[in-house]
Amino acid sequence: MTDEESSLPDESETANSGLQESQDQDVVAIDSATSVLEADDVSDGSFNAYLKGSLTKLRSGQSGLLPILVGLTALVIFFQLKNSLFLSVGNLTNLLTQASYLVMFGFAEIWVLLLGEIDLSAGYNGAIGGAVMAVLAGTYHRYPWWLAILGGLAASTAIGALVGTIVIRLRIPSFIVSLAFLLGLQGILLKVVNFDNYQGSVSVLNGPLLDLVNGNLSRTAGWILIAGAVGIYAVLVIVSDARRRRSKSEGAPFIITLVKVFGVAASGLVLLLVCNANRGIIVPLSGIPFCVPIILGFLITWKFLLTRTRFGRNIYAIGGNAEAARRAGINLGLNRVTAFALTGLTAGAAGILYTSRLGGSSAAVDGGQLVLLAVAAAVIGGVSLFGGRGKMIHALVGGMIIAIIYNGMGLIGLDAATQDIVIGLVLLAAVSVEAVSRRGSTVRA
Repeated sequence: MTDEESSLPDESETANSGLQESQDQDVVAIDSATSVLEADDVSDGSFNAYLKGSLTKLRSGQSGLLPILVGLTALVIFFQLKNSLFLSVGNLTNLLTQASYLVMFGFAEIWVLLLGEIDLSAGYNGAIGGAVMAVLAGTYHRYPWWLAILGGLAASTAIGALVGTIVIRLRIPSFIVSLAFLLGLQGILLKVVNFDNYQGSVSVLNGPLLDLVNGNLSRTAGWILIAGAVGIYAVLVIVSDARRRRSKSEGAPFIITLVKVFGVAASGLVLLLVCNANRGIIVPLSGIPFCVPIILGFLITWKFLLTRTRFGRNIYAIGGNAEAARRAGINLGLNRVTAFALTGLTAGAAGILYTSRLGGSSAAVDGGQLVLLAVAAAVIGGVSLFGGRGKMIHALVGGMIIAIIYNGMGLIGLDAATQDIVIGLVLLAAVSVEAVSRRGSTVRA
């Protein structure tokens, strides 16, 4: 063997080196995809370092909720100047009930958007969940209200899981599968609301079911709810930030942690003062609507599932780079089907809130409009259509923005056509900003 031959690398070593390099790249991709779970830049725990990191994120296009909150503030100021009734306690409380089902539908769509997928059937799926609840609690069956709710949620979850199974097993784009379900579920909704001779409309006569959106907590219960929520949030954020600072990992300085806690406490106090004020005209009416703790419960639970569990990290990883996630050992099929099932479950909850608000279910429900508003709520709030980036809080903010626009434009006398045009323009602007920021961050990388 010549010296030149002996110096040539072994083919197996080259292959192993290439495999190791590929695996290293996959790990980097997974880390990049899951980095969205962390809210702060790496810093040494000082305020100056945190501020510098925040400015770096802004320059790279990662502005977070800042421009959305600025736009929300501008909307509130504009509508208040146009009509002084906008910030009245009655209208603000009404906004919460108007936004409840929009926010919940936004929660539902986030699960699949994080994967880079979409579920166009979520609107009619939620409507079926509400209709099943209404039928079970109706005059022909009279199931307990809680059992009727479970029945509606089970039906919607099963539909969502079926959509996901077809997408994964048959490898058909989710757009096509969910579009087929959107069309088919309209017929199923007709069957449900005509069940037991209801003739296309099922009224909700059960008190607890009507109270899901239209009822209110007592003032004392409201104080207990807000105090408990703020207390839990304070403990979690203080402990989490302190752990990150001790490990010299990503974390905000203590002063920023305090600002977060006081900001949430101030928001809760404002909510209490608004909702506990008497807004009745003939009879006294006050209290936080029941839909508020329901929304908060889903927000906290889904946020925990996304940010504190392996399943949540897998969802972000798959949405960021599915092939890298597969090579890293993540079960793509199981996680994606679970995400579609959670979309169905949450859509069912949204449909139940929608049915409660209307006082019943009918064949006239426009599921296509509902799912478009769901996607709009998520995207306007800041969720990426390309997968791998977004949080549940984004749907909350986006849903509130849509409700504020519809409510404000109604107060100043704009017709329905103009309202739809404005919502479309807002959605287009949100998607454009997201695309530009994404392209800018890619160029810098």
